[in-house]
Amino acid sequence: MGKISGFMEWSRQGPPKRDIEERLGDWKEVYRTPELAVLREQGGRCMDCGVPFCQQGCPLGNHIPDWNDLVYRDRFHDAYRWLNATNNFPEFTGRLCPAPCESACVLAINTGPVTIEEIEKQIIERAFAEGWVRPERPRARTGKRVAVVGSGPAGLAAASQLARAGHEAIVYEADDRLGGMLRYGIPDFKMEKWVIDRRLEVLEAEGVRFETGVRVGDSVPWDELRGEHDAVIATVGAQNHRDIDVPGRELSGICYAMDYLTQQNRVVAGDDVDASERIDAAGKHVIILGGGDTGSDCLGTALRQGAKSVKQIQLWPAPPGERADDNPWPQVPLVFQVSTSQEEGGDREWGMMTRRLSGSNGRIETLTGVRIERGMENGRKTPIEVPGSEFDMPCDLLILAIGFQGPKQPRIREQLGVDTDARGNLVVDDRYATNVRGVFAAGDAMRGASLIVWAIADGREAARHADSYLRQGEAPHLPTRGMDARFE
Repeated sequence: MGKISGFMEWSRQGPPKRDIEERLGDWKEVYRTPELAVLREQGGRCMDCGVPFCQQGCPLGNHIPDWNDLVYRDRFHDAYRWLNATNNFPEFTGRLCPAPCESACVLAINTGPVTIEEIEKQIIERAFAEGWVRPERPRARTGKRVAVVGSGPAGLAAASQLARAGHEAIVYEADDRLGGMLRYGIPDFKMEKWVIDRRLEVLEAEGVRFETGVRVGDSVPWDELRGEHDAVIATVGAQNHRDIDVPGRELSGICYAMDYLTQQNRVVAGDDVDASERIDAAGKHVIILGGGDTGSDCLGTALRQGAKSVKQIQLWPAPPGERADDNPWPQVPLVFQVSTSQEEGGDREWGMMTRRLSGSNGRIETLTGVRIERGMENGRKTPIEVPGSEFDMPCDLLILAIGFQGPKQPRIREQLGVDTDARGNLVVDDRYATNVRGVFAAGDAMRGASLIVWAIADGREAARHADSYLRQGEAPHLPTRGMDARFE
């Protein structure tokens, strides 16, 4: 694949970024478009490795070596056909996926992996620019109606697949705009929202119907929805926030990361936000609890709002600079990394645990914490306080970005009788089916908070099994993971 000696001749070269000063002055995407010659070289680095572990690392089973090779040969239209065979939304994954495929790339054993994610992004952008992205309408309609609850990546993927199979897919979204976490949980500097709108136009042309402002479980009971459709796919996400239980938690000036990001995305979109409810970091000492992607998104947001200082605090000590012995290739490397937001400013603190919060007039002013070391208890890692390490930090705004634990949908259990696990996730079998006949689930709702690429893969698989259920013994019309009828 690619050029036989390409991986020896060319080193990994990621996409160019806008200058930090420039991007902190707006909400536009950070990355620029690479030169075509550089992109082709990066595709040419894909080696004839025999076993493409990148495909194993990708939940979608993308045909990565095939489209890498085609990009190197400047055959972008063919590359798009292979990319489109397994991924409904490469413009989303090409911007937002943490690229487990690159971690599994054979070159990642001892050098920089192929820039798979950027190549994917540039293929789909070329496809839209050249008019290759067209609605894929079915040859015939089945007359079956499927309700897809939630318009995040899992719901949109499921709806797209069902519509292409000839079913009437109706997406019900509780919010005022479509896209779920893509719309309101991802800052514009990572993905501008015209990217979502562009794809929604294609889905509508394929026959997908969208209903916004419908709160299933409230305005429309789950059992009523089930009775009006031949099948239901729940893709409601997992947005039950994890919280902290420390003295002072009741103080104002403390918010959840998703509330913070959602509000700022609305501001960027031009919505009116009540000044009394505005969460603004301007001129404030900001502390973000959580060192993951969501915390990083909050960091970039606070910097753009004009925070006086920003600290991103991680519970555990800093990871190593290189893979540890218990973290071998092709696993995702648990190593020290720097996001684009972390490049832009702020401080990162490691090995800290919050002990209490304090302030005056009901508002937070100080976070008191303690240093911790990593310990083990009953075979699990546990934080151990370092004696005498207590410290105080000024804090005018505390943002909690410490993860999620299940979907905010208790009424699906109450109204439909769908089983949930200890974390509140919807329980499904290997057909993505719940214990209620005709009700399926996909994405974070059944998996827990995870990656966008897993959400798309789950949505496709749930649609495939729902299609099989609706046809009741007929051959399903949707492909299995990593396969497409056009290429068999």
